[in-house]
Amino acid sequence: MEEKLIRIPAETQYAEELRALEVEDRRPKPGNWRLSPWAVLKYLTGGKTEQGLEITPKYIGPRRLLEIAIASLLSDRALLLTGVPGTAKSWLAEHLAAAVSGHSNLLVQGTSGTGEDALRYGWNYARLIAGGPSRDALVPGPVMRAMESGQLVRIEELTRIPTEMQDALISILSEKCLPVPELELEIQARQGFNVLATANDQDKGIYPMSSALQRRFNVLVMPLPASLEEEISIVRQRVHQLGQSLQLPLEELRQQNVEKLLTLLRELRTGVTHDGKQKLKPTRSVFSPAETISMLHHARIQHHYFSERPLDATDLVRAVVQTFVRDDAEEREVLSSYAESVLRKRNAWNDWYEAFREQLLVK
Repeated sequence: MEEKLIRIPAETQYAEELRALEVEDRRPKPGNWRLSPWAVLKYLTGGKTEQGLEITPKYIGPRRLLEIAIASLLSDRALLLTGVPGTAKSWLAEHLAAAVSGHSNLLVQGTSGTGEDALRYGWNYARLIAGGPSRDALVPGPVMRAMESGQLVRIEELTRIPTEMQDALISILSEKCLPVPELELEIQARQGFNVLATANDQDKGIYPMSSALQRRFNVLVMPLPASLEEEISIVRQRVHQLGQSLQLPLEELRQQNVEKLLTLLRELRTGVTHDGKQKLKPTRSVFSPAETISMLHHARIQHHYFSERPLDATDLVRAVVQTFVRDDAEEREVLSSYAESVLRKRNAWNDWYEAFREQLLVK
């Protein structure tokens, strides 16, 4: 029996789409790029190939932002995707790497424990002790491997890496080479090499980037969805993809329920009702699409296996409270005020109002 993977890399999950785009791609390709910039954009935005294969959109948002991101990867500067949590920074970075380099596995996961060897190179100490410094004893990190092969390397959560470690990237990004003084050599970057980093706005105060490093990045701020319709499309598409491995029917997640859920989350996020007529108590939660997708996926799993009635407002409100409120008295007060001042006045929202009243009384 074939064992299924929990998470499939983008280049594997969308291998058919990438192959189809590569076959019909007649545009000029930069050095070591699998697809031309035009084909990369089509892979991200979706469409149809000449043979009629449907390319699913990987990012729903401003096309101009994607064009800037792709162009940045062709320039002499690296690309930094930043924004609040849940704005698809990592998702977009992975798909960019899959489309440009053919794989997304050259990755540095930024943490406070990330050392310089992850950004440069390390040593096989057994070989180092036995024979001294040599190329065989050298252990290249993802950045060095990307330089040698002319690939993209991803750095997740760049601002969670200590500043003095981040600065190991400065000479790499400016000179496009990596000195190895122990071997008296320099690793020169091949065409196609670049760094694609992500960082959360909320991490600005952890390990700020030095001005010298900042100058070597083109920074793109990833926006939250501009419209309700756009957010609904993003959430439904991703929730459906997550549910396929468990064979969860999308039909049980009715469009009307998704629309109402995202309407109230957007209102709480922006602090004003959808019609702009009423201001609301501020909330600390971002209510980002990524958080909503995770919440909805969990609610679908719980409902599918443990309930025989249709998925309704009660299930979704319970998920909202469990995900965003928990034992936070201030957030509980914000939701309670919203239910009383907004939902109670909407005739078509009685079931949502009653569900909030029921859930917020439970501690």
